[in-house]
Amino acid sequence: MSGIEILEIAHPARLLAFDAIIDVRSPGEFAQDHLPGAINLPVLSDSERAEVGTTYVQDSRFKARLMGAAYVSRNVARHLETVLLEKPGGFRPLIYCWRGGMRSNAMATILSQVGWRTTLLAGGYLTWRRHVTARLYDSELPLRLMLIDGYTGSGKTDVLQRLADRGVQTIDLEGLAVHRGSLFGGLADKPQPSQKMFESRLLSILDGLDPSRPVVVEAESSKVGERMVPPALWRLMTIAPRIELLASPELRARYLVTAYRDIVENRPALDEALRRLPTPPGRKRLEAWGQLADAGAFEELALALMELHYDPAYRRSSRTDGRPSLGLVKLSGLESNDLDAAADEIVRRIEAMSCA
Repeated sequence: MSGIEILEIAHPARLLAFDAIIDVRSPGEFAQDHLPGAINLPVLSDSERAEVGTTYVQDSRFKARLMGAAYVSRNVARHLETVLLEKPGGFRPLIYCWRGGMRSNAMATILSQVGWRTTLLAGGYLTWRRHVTARLYDSELPLRLMLIDGYTGSGKTDVLQRLADRGVQTIDLEGLAVHRGSLFGGLADKPQPSQKMFESRLLSILDGLDPSRPVVVEAESSKVGERMVPPALWRLMTIAPRIELLASPELRARYLVTAYRDIVENRPALDEALRRLPTPPGRKRLEAWGQLADAGAFEELALALMELHYDPAYRRSSRTDGRPSLGLVKLSGLESNDLDAAADEIVRRIEAMSCA
């Protein structure tokens, strides 16, 4: 197409060459997944896209194209008068839609006529998705992983954040999945991203890592909430050496009440989570737990849950865990200074291993 360049491969390094990555798909499509750093300037809204599609199938292809052209023209004009209004003459956008068809071509044609050096992503979003799948499903990741392990409530996520603050390479799977990785791990008013979005975000993190340096990850199951850890990373996690944080049940119970304050303060959510335990509690046990919640005895409730569910599950998995151990880090408390000390100790061990 005259005046429009074509990008064949959606590799993250290639994407850095553009001033903006513009996803012209509908907001609903964009919310499911998109290229890293992309902005959404839809040429059809969700309702307009549905209307055009219905007309195409049930009425007339010509009428659908005419309707779509009118919508696209108005929407592109609005973007030119708002988001794109102050862009300079040297602006370099990359445009894509679902598969590099009519929507992205329409936007690219207009932007190139303005005088901007416009590029189309060949194959659209599907090109990016194939790249993600190849990297996370069909390839081997050249990374040296270390795991932070330990019983529920031992501060693993907080220690992982402190390691990142100290310059250690980390992957925060729970942060990427918007889930704390347990039965009570969902975050109020913060739904998990789609599996595809989770994978796109993860690949962006992986592409920023130095393969010559170790990478620390919190030990997780193969799913974080409803999001699956992609095979390429999960294979490494199943053989990675682990450092275990160790704290008393009482300390962990107190920590959990603070970490899960949103659940503690939402009684319907708490009751629903208790009913979903893999080991179904009987009616009397549920009533007893309800009485603890009514009395505000949440630390006692946390201890009961750890004893019934979390600790036995961790012990069972530990007995069959063939991953090498890098030893224990014992915590005498789970306050900020205790977690800082644990992170410092892990940094020392990482440095010692790197020098060995």
